[in-house]
Amino acid sequence: MLAILAPGQGSQSPGMLSPWLEIAGVREKIEQWSELSGRELLRLGTTAGVDEVRDTSNAQVLIVATSLLSWHLMRGEISGDSLLFAGHSVGEISAAYFAGVLDEEDAIRVVANRGNVMASASSEKKSGMSAILGGAREDVIVRLQELNLEAANENGAGQIVAAGLIRDLERLSEHPPSGARVRRLEVAGAFHTHHMSSAQLLFQSFVRTIEFRNPDSILLSNRDGSVINSGDDVKERLVSQISSPVRWDLCMKQMRELGVTDLLEVAPGGTLIGLIKRELPEVRTFAIKGPSDLDSAQEFLAKAQ
Repeated sequence: MLAILAPGQGSQSPGMLSPWLEIAGVREKIEQWSELSGRELLRLGTTAGVDEVRDTSNAQVLIVATSLLSWHLMRGEISGDSLLFAGHSVGEISAAYFAGVLDEEDAIRVVANRGNVMASASSEKKSGMSAILGGAREDVIVRLQELNLEAANENGAGQIVAAGLIRDLERLSEHPPSGARVRRLEVAGAFHTHHMSSAQLLFQSFVRTIEFRNPDSILLSNRDGSVINSGDDVKERLVSQISSPVRWDLCMKQMRELGVTDLLEVAPGGTLIGLIKRELPEVRTFAIKGPSDLDSAQEFLAKAQ
């Protein structure tokens, strides 16, 4: 079985759209998505600096736009009845589009709204996220509870992401759990925690206006790694995901149980494949980081089917 993965926030970088603009039709597509999102994606994806690209309201739509671009350019190479889609955090919107749940325009509208409301919630308090690498899960969870932090992502492969107030994240860095090290992440908010409750309510109101169809392929949920069968369930889970943990570890467990043999991560790829290689070393993997990877991705897909 072939799985297509879509990355989440943190995979953005300055100039990330620049190389894609050399491909015919891409500039026009980005201009269309700029109108839909209310964001200057051409400028943000080419000349904007690190801080502007890091801003949640910009980062999320840039990431999904890049994922959709790579999908459009690769989808003709993907065939077969047995496909699985999964996305990490905001990447779950890309995966929902790939699986036929959302149309292209609505996917852009949804991610733009998500980024806006989460950025607004982030501005209420100084909060952020840090990756905890190594250490026993039980020790990490206890330490987070001691510091009033939450396990926002459980990514498997010995990685848990803590989220909460900056002062508490600094205490975590000063005194990490036994056997673990801490690395601050380039995100500006305590995503997937109770700090996002106001964003969740606003997002819930917005998506009421959006049509969510039933998936036409296997689509996994960040909540618990389960297969989602209805559009209404996808909508509810995307809403609740804003203030609840991402269980990517359970998504990977489900991939193994369903017999995934090959995994392709769309652009801006690399992060998820790194986790997969450590957790599912028997699976063939490929990450699309930019348009220069498209030919190699075609070769990978030819062997996967």
